[in-house]
Amino acid sequence: MKYRTMGKLGIKNSAFGLGCMRFNGEASGDSTVSEEKAITLIRQAIDGGVTYLDTAYVYLGKTSEIIVGKALKDGYRDKVTIATKMPLGAVKDSESMMALLNEELNKLQTDHIDFYLMHGVDKNEWESFKAIGAPEFFDDMKREGKIRYKCFSFHGPYEDFEYIINDCD
Repeated sequence: MKYRTMGKLGIKNSAFGLGCMRFNGEASGDSTVSEEKAITLIRQAIDGGVTYLDTAYVYLGKTSEIIVGKALKDGYRDKVTIATKMPLGAVKDSESMMALLNEELNKLQTDHIDFYLMHGVDKNEWESFKAIGAPEFFDDMKREGKIRYKCFSFHGPYEDFEYIINDCD
């Protein structure tokens, strides 16, 4: 497995990560990946050198994080970095953000999320995230150790990306 350093963070991760969107649900057509098989696949990937897992609150009817959490028992959590996402549609204020984060931590069976993303951001969504205090919430959770890195997944024209980056510290 090849490893790369993630920008200025200094974190070394595998060049290949494992997306966990389709576990325990339809993978394509009428095929499914059972919970047992998904856990086996995640652990085989980690045993093979994968150190980066990507999931999200909404994946597979809100069950993907549960599967990832089960797979990361027995010391596997210490071998990976986890990326997951806060969907704007699931939050309205700091209380709902805290409830969602705690739910995700519980599902993932961990005390922290490595990369926590404000998901599906474009200029309008960024303004919505700011209006409910999400940037400050992410800063607070980083200080508390519940998240290591605050992030966003960008969905929009390049000009919006510049706007969002310039607005972040």
